[in-house]
Amino acid sequence: MSETENKSTEELKTGGEPEAEETAAKPEEPAAEEPKEETEKPAEAEASEETGEPDPAARIAELEGQVAKLKNAYAMAYADTENTRKRLTKEYESNMKYHIQSFALEILPVLDNCERALALKAEDSNDENYRKGFEMVFRQLSQALKKEGVEEIEALDQEFDPNWMQAMMTEQVEGVEPGKVTAVLQKGYKLKDRLLRAAMVKVSE
Repeated sequence: MSETENKSTEELKTGGEPEAEETAAKPEEPAAEEPKEETEKPAEAEASEETGEPDPAARIAELEGQVAKLKNAYAMAYADTENTRKRLTKEYESNMKYHIQSFALEILPVLDNCERALALKAEDSNDENYRKGFEMVFRQLSQALKKEGVEEIEALDQEFDPNWMQAMMTEQVEGVEPGKVTAVLQKGYKLKDRLLRAAMVKVSE
């Protein structure tokens, strides 16, 4: 048997074809992938994603908000402090200015009694001596109160002023204009610019 016949016999035994073997041996080419749309990301965002830190712009906005809140809280606290300081200063000045008010109100009846005693006429030398004693007490008390700002309200023959005077009665007086004080029933006093006791007066009508 010749070599050609031997090769044909071997091919029939294996049942394969030379061209088919070559085709099966070639690897299959992968299918072409469709192009994917890529979304561009800012460099800062990519860096933030890589490091795991928040966005710097958002962090700045957050800090600016905190600063604004702190400034507002500071302004409110400062305003409250200033208001408290002014109120306390005003109260202190008022207390210093009118600190004698309560004491002066207690002393005024003593002055009234001294004036009543001085209005009486002395019948003998003993009464005159008592009168002089009352006069000295009255003068010293008046001077002490005047040093502290307590002064008598001038009312007689003055225009009636409801801020400093209290009209107890009215009367018609010939030749006197209406609204004039014709008599003082009880003296009034003021402590600097504050009314201490209103003068009780009689007013013309």
